[in-house]
Amino acid sequence: MQTRRFLLAGGAALISGGLVGSAVARPRHGATSSAASAAVAPAGSVVPESPAITPVGPVDTMARWACILDYGSGTTVLEKNADERMPPSSLTKMMTAYVTFGMLRAGRLKLDQMLPVSERAWRMQGSKMFVPLGQSVAVQDLIQGMVIQSGNDACIVLSEGISGSEEQFVALMNDTASKLGLTNSHFMNATGWPAENHYMSARDVAYLALRLIHDFPEYYHFFSEKEFVFNKIHQENRNILVVKGLADGLKTGHTDAGGFGLCASSERDGRRVVMAINGLPTDGARGREGERLMGWAFANFETAQIISKGEIVDQAPVWMGASQTVPLVAAQDFKMLLPHGWKNSTHVSIDYDSPVIAPVQDGQVLGQLTVVLPGGRKASIPLVAGQAVPALGLLGRASRRLHL
Repeated sequence: MQTRRFLLAGGAALISGGLVGSAVARPRHGATSSAASAAVAPAGSVVPESPAITPVGPVDTMARWACILDYGSGTTVLEKNADERMPPSSLTKMMTAYVTFGMLRAGRLKLDQMLPVSERAWRMQGSKMFVPLGQSVAVQDLIQGMVIQSGNDACIVLSEGISGSEEQFVALMNDTASKLGLTNSHFMNATGWPAENHYMSARDVAYLALRLIHDFPEYYHFFSEKEFVFNKIHQENRNILVVKGLADGLKTGHTDAGGFGLCASSERDGRRVVMAINGLPTDGARGREGERLMGWAFANFETAQIISKGEIVDQAPVWMGASQTVPLVAAQDFKMLLPHGWKNSTHVSIDYDSPVIAPVQDGQVLGQLTVVLPGGRKASIPLVAGQAVPALGLLGRASRRLHL
């Protein structure tokens, strides 16, 4: 086995494992927190001061729970108690939206379809879009009321209209959560109203946001609308990052037990970040911390190209072949998410058997290219033959010897 090692050149960068077809990469992270299987943290409990964990070192944040994902690769770039169960409050409505969008995609629901307003929906407390009792409201208006105004009443109308009752709709939410791999989420209602055994983790919130963006791009625009008027009542989007143009979605939430929470996503220079934070003390703190951490995620990382598909990385010796060497080429584009300034300390190696025994088929896997980041994180791609190399026949070699 021949191995060649070299430092990553200054213009190189990273692998995106990310989105393949309709599948989305599950966020990569370290060991699951021991608190992941614990009950939801009680209201008023003391929160020990601890920084968030990131690939560039600890980062202070007043958020009790936090998770920031790189959309393209699913890589976790910041986490704090990210797998701990927490009261998600109105961040729950992201799952209600996901199920609703799925019904629209399947043709079981239409945007202009009118759904009746029950007394239960009309009487629902908390944030409201003020649906009229005994009348019907269009699905599109209900979606806007749910994601822009965080209307609890809108969620009840949607859940009853889709499943017949909120309870049956919640069963659909939990089934969907299980299929998405949200291992630290369980829902008791469609609104996020405080309830025992109703929880999500910050990582699950961030991953659900990633799936909303990827799976339903045709409906994601609802999260970016800055205002909505219904029933002659004007309300502004509660997500201050959306209002300020710093994010294009998704949702806020607040309860006494969970504090102030925010899930937001933004795309800058072709790179998208998804952030979930919760447990902030005030609405103002939520906005300031959200803006600061979003800026930090963009400022400290970049997606860079290490090698392009088909690019030659070496010439491998060939034994008993019509050619003395065969080009080793990258089987695919190779990108990785790298912290700024870490390129010169990132190691790249290529490994392959040498010499390669003829015959060699075009596209035959001959080795691999591996990237090792500081801290030990690795990623690799196959290296393949860039052309076919036939073997020298016995007759051909004998004839040549006779000729000599």
